[in-house]
Amino acid sequence: MDLIRIIIAILLPPLGVFLQVGFAGAFWLNILLTLLGYLPGIIHAVWVIARR
Repeated sequence: MDLIRIIIAILLPPLGVFLQVGFAGAFWLNILLTLLGYLPGIIHAVWVIARR
């Protein structure tokens, strides 16, 4: 299941984080990072998914 979440995180980083943590602070941080740059959003999303 984590592999599917990582693939989703690469395509749509906030969705990958949402599937992992819901509407927690990490989700909102990921939206901000994705708006500032797509690559920081991907890195954060993969980190959140790999950490849990």
